[in-house]
Amino acid sequence: MTDDTELPRALHGQDGRFLPGRSGNPKGRQPGPSKQQKLLNRMLEEAGEVMDAVLAKAKEGDPASAGLVLSRILPTLRAQSQTVNFDLDPTLPLAAQVEQVLLAISSGKLAPDVGRQIIEAIGTLGNIRAVEDLESRLVILEAKAI
Repeated sequence: MTDDTELPRALHGQDGRFLPGRSGNPKGRQPGPSKQQKLLNRMLEEAGEVMDAVLAKAKEGDPASAGLVLSRILPTLRAQSQTVNFDLDPTLPLAAQVEQVLLAISSGKLAPDVGRQIIEAIGTLGNIRAVEDLESRLVILEAKAI
């Protein structure tokens, strides 16, 4: 039984790669632009007319054309929360600060999604403080060891 995957040795070396000066396409690439390049050139030639037609339709009130034009001109708007005011004492322990946020949510002074973001920020601050505390303790221990 012969192995059909075996490559002709005249074109390939021991590692299966083409030998210098040899290739799998001895005639080379056909001269002129490729099919993709021809398509791209045609699209670029017609782009001005297509754009004019879409703009004309948009000006006539076509919602699909107007949506297409506007989606390319204006950036997508991101949702933004409004500024909120409620009682929060940053000098209190973090658990008490979270309780203040929960109280503001329950009394309707603060939207639940905004309250969640504030609680997450307080938690992040707690993590940062814990790392700073551990770092200062480590510095003290290393100073005593010396």
